[in-house]
Amino acid sequence: MLREEYFSSEYFDPEATLECGQTFRYRRTGEEFTVFSADRACTAKRQGARVRLAAEEKDIAYFVRYFDLERDYAPVAEYASGCEIPAIRQAARFGRGIRILNQDPAEVIFSFLLSQNNNIPRIRATIERLCAALGEECRFGGERYFAFPTAEALAKRDAAFYVSLGCGYRAAYLEKTARLLASGGMADWKASDTPTLREKLLALPGIGPKVADCILLFGFRRTDAFPVDTWIERAYREYFGGSEPREQIAQRLRARFGRYGGYIQQYLFYYEREGRKEHGIHHN
Repeated sequence: MLREEYFSSEYFDPEATLECGQTFRYRRTGEEFTVFSADRACTAKRQGARVRLAAEEKDIAYFVRYFDLERDYAPVAEYASGCEIPAIRQAARFGRGIRILNQDPAEVIFSFLLSQNNNIPRIRATIERLCAALGEECRFGGERYFAFPTAEALAKRDAAFYVSLGCGYRAAYLEKTARLLASGGMADWKASDTPTLREKLLALPGIGPKVADCILLFGFRRTDAFPVDTWIERAYREYFGGSEPREQIAQRLRARFGRYGGYIQQYLFYYEREGRKEHGIHHN
């Protein structure tokens, strides 16, 4: 039985939240988003000043937490609006409805392993094939979908199998990481501080600094992480005037923004990719 909950849209925009690089498992039908996480599903749709969230009765609390809806984002908006850099203030206004998701860490690790040197449509298609091949079959709203496979299920297959699903050179990383995580490799990770957890992630096959920071932010909700990709690097060079390599940019921005860094990163990423385009602004 479906249950509906309604939330203010002031700090909750499903489109901005889902399309700012945090997750790949959702479908859009008009203004409605169907979202998949682990073996659960929900729909989210903005309706004027409210957002309707609908899920099975047993899953509604899961998705309230997934969208971080019990957290007050007014202090985040206030912090961003007080930044001395005009572009960050503008980015925060544009992305005001972005929330940092509470996702399953293992799902995020495998998803971002597949994201390397890849484009979003291909990432999403590969993840769908992975779920269909190894995930449990589920139903939501009368439609079939597949759960994200557990580390144990992934660990039973080899790299050749993942190559057959279109994972390319990432197949070897997927195989090795699945076996490490299935053997209890994440037992104490949530209790680790962010620098220690970053080192643990960097020790996994195929994970570099940028992917580690994505996993920290999107899988472990470490908002003191600041992933630096092409969009953030361009923004940094334009707004901060620096010429450092990406890893040093990430270090500087982590130090600059502290526990608000992940929020600023999402505002800036979404604005650079969508907001400037909407306002007819282009990088030189």
